[in-house]
Amino acid sequence: MPNVIRTLSLAAAAALCTAGAMAAEPIPIAALYNVSSGGLASIDGPSLNGVKLKAKMINDAGGLLDGRMIEISALDTKNDTSEAATAAKRALAIDNLAVGIGQSDTTFALAIAPLFQSAGIPFVTSGATSPELPAMVGDEMFLVPFGDDVQAHAMAEYAYNELGLRNVAVWTDQAMDYTTGLSKYFKERFTQLGGQIALEESYMTSDTDFSAQVARVKSAGDVDAVFASSGPDTAGPIVKQIREAGIDLPILAGDGFDTDLVTSVPGPALATNVWYTTHAYAGVETGPAQEFRQAYEAEYGVPPENAFAALGYDAMGLVADAISRADSAEPAAIQEALAATKGYEGVTGTIAYPGDSHVPSKPVAIIHVEDGKMSFETTVTPEA
Repeated sequence: MPNVIRTLSLAAAAALCTAGAMAAEPIPIAALYNVSSGGLASIDGPSLNGVKLKAKMINDAGGLLDGRMIEISALDTKNDTSEAATAAKRALAIDNLAVGIGQSDTTFALAIAPLFQSAGIPFVTSGATSPELPAMVGDEMFLVPFGDDVQAHAMAEYAYNELGLRNVAVWTDQAMDYTTGLSKYFKERFTQLGGQIALEESYMTSDTDFSAQVARVKSAGDVDAVFASSGPDTAGPIVKQIREAGIDLPILAGDGFDTDLVTSVPGPALATNVWYTTHAYAGVETGPAQEFRQAYEAEYGVPPENAFAALGYDAMGLVADAISRADSAEPAAIQEALAATKGYEGVTGTIAYPGDSHVPSKPVAIIHVEDGKMSFETTVTPEA
């Protein structure tokens, strides 16, 4: 009998050790961002920092699922869509990968997310804003930000109702899915309100000379603002060249302007009378935004550079919330829990996916740039 008891005790101990080892296994999460080159690095870098900060805070608090630590594998997509696809394949080769997080641009999200869809692993974009992404990719695709339709409609309503603008020139970067969609939605809502599109101009992300577009705005006569549908690469040069030409009209934009390049490239004297939409104002000293801001500065030595840092933080928090509710790190269970999200309270607003939608509806922040300083103006929930 003693030998039997001893054998059973050893077996029980082995089982406990095995269970403990399984519980201690990390939860692998891939974070894919453009961090080494190009204008997108100015928003993707802070996003990745936000992801890593939230993961660290969760781990410091004991992790998830009875002590399992989050393990972030950061992969640089190098501002190149082919590199992004390669990085996605590397991510999907990680053993027991639970979920992917990343990207602040729709074109790059489209280079990555379909590969995750095929593998049956959720991909949560912290900053890509096309509302059509879930329809284009599939049920593994989730957005943390609002859609471009929401932010473009918010800017159109603010421009028409609050700034009193009636005739707007629209400049569109034709190389980006984000910018073409943003212009479409802005024009749609602005004209519904009674505004006029006085002039339309096209350019490419790689362009550096906007003198032709500037000259046409200057000679048009009936333009009272420029809506620049731009990513971070061209945001600064557009502001600089419009102001250098002596044009002091309001410059309107989407969240592609939420980068320090808007002020650093033109300089404080020229970075003025600029208005753009974004996802949060991380400097607000209240609630979750205050906690995030203080933690970010303590970790990285600088305040959050822009709202994309908060979006990365919220993306990691949303994923952790889904893992906890699913009580599992299996991709299928996480996907189901993400889809069932009803009210995750993030820094950038409440995230919920009503019905079959994988795009949250959140208020839009309006930022005003004057004399090189960015200040929070208001939030807008578009009527449309």
